[in-house]
This record gives sequence, structure tokens and C-alpha cells, in this order.
Amino acid sequence: MSFLPEGYSYGPWHDGPDPLAPPADLRDALDEIGRDVMAGASPRSALEELLRRGTPRTAGLDELTRRLWQRRSEIQRRHRLDGTLQEVQRLLDQALEAERRELFPDPDDDARFREAQLDALPPGTAAAVRELAGYGWRSRQGRENYEKIRDLLGRELLDSRFEGMKEALRNAGPEEAERANRMLAGLNDLLAAHAQGREDVPERFAEFMREHGEFFPENPKNVEELIDVLAARAAAAQRMLNSMTPEQRAELAELSQQAFGGPRLAQQLSTLDAQLRALRPGEDWTSSERFRGNDPLGLGEGARAMSDLAELDALAEQLGQSYPGARLEDIDVDALERQLGPDAGVDARRLSELERELRRQGLFERAPDGTLRLSPKALRRLGETALADVVNALRGKTGQRETESAGAAGEPTGATRPWRFGDMQPWDVSRTVRNSVLRSVSMGERSVRMDVSDVEVIETEHRSRAAVALLVDTSWSMVQEGRWLPMKRTALALHQLISTRFRNDALQLITFGRYATSVELAELVGLEGAWEQGTNAHHALLLAGRHLRRHPDAQPVVLMVTDGEPTAHLEPDGTADFDYPPQPRTLLKTLSEVDRMAKLGASVTVFRLGDDPRLTEFVDLIARRSGGRVVAPDLDGLGAAVVGDYLRSRKR
Repeated sequence: MSFLPEGYSYGPWHDGPDPLAPPADLRDALDEIGRDVMAGASPRSALEELLRRGTPRTAGLDELTRRLWQRRSEIQRRHRLDGTLQEVQRLLDQALEAERRELFPDPDDDARFREAQLDALPPGTAAAVRELAGYGWRSRQGRENYEKIRDLLGRELLDSRFEGMKEALRNAGPEEAERANRMLAGLNDLLAAHAQGREDVPERFAEFMREHGEFFPENPKNVEELIDVLAARAAAAQRMLNSMTPEQRAELAELSQQAFGGPRLAQQLSTLDAQLRALRPGEDWTSSERFRGNDPLGLGEGARAMSDLAELDALAEQLGQSYPGARLEDIDVDALERQLGPDAGVDARRLSELERELRRQGLFERAPDGTLRLSPKALRRLGETALADVVNALRGKTGQRETESAGAAGEPTGATRPWRFGDMQPWDVSRTVRNSVLRSVSMGERSVRMDVSDVEVIETEHRSRAAVALLVDTSWSMVQEGRWLPMKRTALALHQLISTRFRNDALQLITFGRYATSVELAELVGLEGAWEQGTNAHHALLLAGRHLRRHPDAQPVVLMVTDGEPTAHLEPDGTADFDYPPQPRTLLKTLSEVDRMAKLGASVTVFRLGDDPRLTEFVDLIARRSGGRVVAPDLDGLGAAVVGDYLRSRKR
């Protein structure tokens, strides 16, 4: 019994994107884009590169294009275009052989005369077919084969201009051939009226389609659509002729005069081609292709192959996205599925949805200068990924507990987690009891029994406030040695941790090359590496000290990531003085700023990237004078080292 209201039905959603479909998972895609942006690419080029490269579950534009060119090459390597000529030659040979067998036992003079006629046939296939037009066949098989030649030529000529016509006219008699000729005559009259601008063209078109619509499975809605369909097919047929040798074209032109027993069909098609070329001069009527295979194609099949090649070229242009205003919605998915199968259509739709969702969900925004950049929402997602990688790295350190808990004592964060051996946090009683009840019921137990796996503890954290200055070296050596991307991911992870877990902390990001600059996260993420000599740690420490003095009530934390000793310092007039090797004045001014850090209660932790002895000696000196320490992580462990040191500094 149905309880659905009468008149309602349920089925697949067809009107645009499914409103109940799950949202696209953009995290992996955004990570890829973020990695390219942090490596120096613009957001737009990073998005384009992602679409070209694809994702683990979706083939990219480059892969789809490669498959298109492979399909194109296969068509040309597999086929050749003389199938109709070969079939006509085969039928002619069979007809002549049957006729000679019929004449050989007959002793009369007429049989010898006919044999002489057959012996005197011109060597060319077309000329022989023309010469036999008035021949009286004695052999039934010979006569049938000769008629097959005429029918084959008619069907192939029509099939080269009208899709599926060869099969529609298979075993057709004179009446069907006459119907095709009448259709062509009516079509030429219709196109002539359209070219003259006659006002009755819509009525003529409707009448023509009522009478001959079965010849047009595309079901055009008006004369313009009809012309588009016919011109595309006729242009493909012309390109096929252009791809034949001059001898093959001449042979075919002469044979076409015998289609359906006379030149009428060839004349109608010639008139049609001329009108279509005038109405659609923009179609490709002049190019040619090189076929070098062993599989012969007839005229209709050859025209379809040329249409396929043109469609493949158009799809390659759409996938290339190299024209102004290109969007993935431009890709003809139906054509892509015809050429490469349904999986290619699925990939194209996924890429289009990915591009659309990346734009729709606000992951890009316009900067004041008009360029495209990652939005705060995108930066948060990148930060989450970077922080998750850091947390996983910290978890993997032998002899240390997970560091996502900020301490055994402090204020609740509002979150809970399963109890682990050694935890000293208070239990969350309500959730622990609830877990026990649910587990007992699911196991069919009549009484509730508590298990250690049911216990959840309340996460707590210290609420002490910190002023954090992260100083990152942006000199050219960081780019040259592959340290650019790990540096940016480290800043992302630290920023994400502070903005989500320690919101009261004040983080300042400071970049230093020839000069030092306080930057926002978006600026650092999009920062491009530039050739610039100088590692001005002095200027960076000046800015860090200014940040710490703005927050006198906060615990000072200074973290410096560098791969070079100081080679520049700031003069009183604001200019940077660079020299290599470092001059004593540069070292003195840098160390004096380290001493000021120590007076503010800040110990400087230096994350040394590289093994240069002079760098090692200098950063050790910084650590000793500030009461800090030196960490020499590998690039994969840089983020974990910086975040871990920040957490240790807060605990102290």
C-alpha cells in the first residue's frame, strides 16, 4: 500500500547539481595548491597545475589529453581510406569471373564477342565500371554484383554526408534510391531559399522535416541547426578526400557518376557541398590527415574517422584551457565519453566540480592589487594540515607522550579524550558512565560494568599568556637548498596551533633577508623567493624586541629559523650594511640585540639548517648569551622541532 501523495514521483535529480550530494572533499586539493603556492607559484597557476596534474582518484587534464592524442594516433595508425575502392574492385572481379564462367562453355559467336568485350575493358576500376553500364550480363551473379557496385557507391556517398545512411539503405531497391534523390533535391531547394533570405524558410523547413525527417537522427530544430549538422559532416567528407592520393580521388569521382545507376546523386551532392561551403565557410574544408594502417575504411566510415579526429582536436583544445576565459565547464563531456569512454567523463566532471567548489567555497580572494590569493579560510585549512603533520611527528618521538595535552593541571579546554596510561587529568564522569552503558548494552550484558576502555579524561591547559616571535630566514640560500617550503609549513603549523589552542598568545611572524619585515601569514605563504644577498638577523631581533615590549605581561618566546650566519645589520639611518664574510660590527650589533632579548627574559632558540662551521659557532654563541638552545633538525622535522620548543617554552 502506498502512502505517497498522488501525483508525486521520486527519481534521480537532473536539474543541475544534486542539492543532496555530499560536498566535494577539498582538503587534498587545497594541500596540493598550498604546497605549490608556498613554493612560489601564484594561486591561479597552482590551481591550474592541480587541474592539469589531477588527484589520486581523478585523472588530470594532462592525462586526459595524453589519452586523446593516443586515441588520435591509433585511428591514423590502424586505418586507411581506400575501403570503398577496394570493395568496388572486389565486386567487379567477382562479377567478371562469374560472367567468364558463364560464357566459356557457350560455342556461339555472341559468347566470343562478349568475351572480347570483357577483355577490352580499360584497366582502371572506374573506367571498367563505366564501360559496363550498357553491358547485357549473361551471368545472374555477375549482374547482381554489378548492381551491388552501383548500390554500394550510392549508399557510401550518402553515408559520407548523412550519419547512418548506409545501414538505412541496405538492400534498398530503386524506390528507396529515388526517395534519397528526392530528399537531396528538396534539401538543396531549402538551403537555396535560406541563402536567398526567403521569409517562408521556417514553413519550408517544417514541411521538409515532416517528409524526410527519418534521414536526420540528430533531429535539428531549425534550418540553422540542420546546416550545422550537414556542414560538419560534409567538411569531414571533404577532408577525407583531401587525405586520399590524387589517383584515388580521380577514381572515386568517376565512380560516383555510377551511383544508383547514374550521375544524378553525385550532381545533387556536389550542389549540396557547394551550398554548405558557402553557408559555413568557417568549417575546416581544406586540411588533410595521414592514414597509414591496414584496415580499409569506406566513405562513410572515413568521414566518421575524420569527424572523430576533429572532435579529438576540439577536446584537446578544451582540455588545454589555454584560451581567454577558459573554464572546465567548456569541456564537452558527452564528446569526451564518446572518444575515451565513461571513465573519462567521470574524471572531467570531478575536475569541473573541484574547480567550481574551490571558487565557490571562498578559498581564493582578490588582494588589494587585484591578484588572486589564498583566503583566510584556505590558510586555516592549510594550517590544520601542517599542524596535524607536526603532531604526528611529535607523537612518533620515542620516550615522549603525545603533546596535544597542554599539561596535567590547568583549566579545562572543553574537550575530552580516552584515558591513557600515565594520564593525571580528571575524569569526565558523565561520558565515562555513558560509554560503559553503551558498551554493556551492545554486548548484551544485563548489568553495567565499567571497563578501563570506557574512561575519558578532561583535557586541560595552562592559561599563561605568551608573546611569540618566529623569525624565519628568507635569504636566497633557503630557496636554493630546498628549505623554503618546510619553513613556510612550520610557520603555518605554529600559527594554527596558537590561533586555535592558545588564542591569548600574541604571535608575530618576521622574515629577514637583507632587511627584516613583520608579515601576516598570507604574505608569508605567498612570498616568492628572490635573489638577495644578506642575512640581517640584527634587524629581525630588533623587530622581535619591539613585539615583546608591546606585551610586557606575556611570557617571551623567540624562535629563529636560519641557515646562515649574520651578514648584514641595520644602520641608524635605516639602511642595511651587507658584507661577506661577516664583519665584527655586524656580529657585535646582532649579539647586542640578543643581550637585549635576555634582559626582557627571552631565551632565543635557534633552529639551525645546515652544517657550516661558522654558522654553528655563531648560533651556539647566541644560545649561550640568551640562555636558549640550538636545535639542528632535518627538514622533515623542522615543524615538529619549532612547535615542540614553543610548547616547552610555555610550560617553563
